[in-house]
Amino acid sequence: MAGVIGVILLPFLGTALGAGCVYFLKKPSGAFSRQGLSGLAAGVMVAASIWSLLLPALDGSAHLGKLACLPVLAGLWCGVWLLRILDRLIPWLHRGHTEPTAPGSRRRGMLTLAVTLHNLPEGMAVGVAAAGFLAGSIHFSAFLTLALGIALQNLPEGAIISLPLQEAGSTKHKACAVGVLSGVVEPIGSGLTLLLATLVVPILPFMLSLAAGAMLYVVVQELIPDMQEDGHFPAGALYFTAGFSVMMLLDVLLG
Repeated sequence: MAGVIGVILLPFLGTALGAGCVYFLKKPSGAFSRQGLSGLAAGVMVAASIWSLLLPALDGSAHLGKLACLPVLAGLWCGVWLLRILDRLIPWLHRGHTEPTAPGSRRRGMLTLAVTLHNLPEGMAVGVAAAGFLAGSIHFSAFLTLALGIALQNLPEGAIISLPLQEAGSTKHKACAVGVLSGVVEPIGSGLTLLLATLVVPILPFMLSLAAGAMLYVVVQELIPDMQEDGHFPAGALYFTAGFSVMMLLDVLLG
């Protein structure tokens, strides 16, 4: 169980490490640009959604025969619509679409809350994978790969919060602390999902694909736009491919 808890904490560690870059960087540049980090995160999340969520979901519903894809498709669409509803309820949820007339401090508050809200389904995804591993429905490698993928995806999110705060005049310690706190909801979401494992396991294929849908929505709505630069994203596409390749190799090698 200690190992499961350790894996659950990996995404939070990714956020903390990303926020900690404020001690080493004044602003994102080069390989650590928002474009590059977003591309890497997008590739990681797409690969994790496929190998660590959708494929295990299909395996878990294999007993349904030709209808095995139905709970997976239902979960996928529910995950997408869950995030879509959140976006409609909170119009400034996207990192790149805060209110243009809002004061600087308010815009940074919106940014922090947006990232925090998007961390919740990611934490739930890890919790679902943990429940599946404990129930014997998915391999430990898939559980670990998903957690590592989300941890990598959280690196730029922690940086995107802490670096603007420091540029606005906050101390490095305060900027880092706010970035770290934005990731606290992930282990909370994972823990609550794991506590409800008895309810989650019977509908595990649906829940795994729901988490995949939520993650894919984040990729399309947030990360892919961030990959673009002047309408083109050659560097972002390269980072996307790199992230996807790393996660694919991890799943194959650990599996």
